Amino acid sequence: MAETATTRRSRLTPEREAELYEAVLDLLREVGYDSLTMDAVATRTRSSKATLYRQWGGKAELVARSVRHHKPVGIAVVDTGTLRGDLHAMTTRQDDCEMEQNSSLMRALGTAVHSNPDLLAALREWLVEPELEEMRQVVQRAVDRGEVRADNRAIDYVLHMIIGAVVARTMIDNEPPTQAFLSSYIDAVVVPALVA
Repeated sequence: MAETATTRRSRLTPEREAELYEAVLDLLREVGYDSLTMDAVATRTRSSKATLYRQWGGKAELVARSVRHHKPVGIAVVDTGTLRGDLHAMTTRQDDCEMEQNSSLMRALGTAVHSNPDLLAALREWLVEPELEEMRQVVQRAVDRGEVRADNRAIDYVLHMIIGAVVARTMIDNEPPTQAFLSSYIDAVVVPALVA
């Protein structure tokens, strides 16, 4: 009987789950990963720490799943008929404001993963691997259409190129990444590397 009650209490509605994820991202932007605590998440979301640990196991998984939940889904269904068109369509999934916020978030998490193997593992599972799979599908369609040679060595580095541009934009140009910047970068760097 107690087991059933515990199971019932641990279920979250999709709306409540989304609310928790947004609160985690807000806190992450405010205090950074290292200062983010399950206590702070519990307080902000009016949840118990027990519920948070039961649902997500720990801070690393909660943060990774929050980031993944926030990411647009369905990149694999983008199919404009050209590689260039698909890559450009992918950049329009976020407006410039979202892109700036997410870039800042990813830079903070990029620093934190160096000292936290649990966070790295969770981000790989919930964010990196799904993103890689989606990008593989986009590139494979380009290969199937004959736009990209299957033996092109740049195929394995597409996500590296795009993430590198997003993260480095602020450091190099002291400006946030924008749709215009990414579109220009895709045309100048990514597409030529793939269709060479």
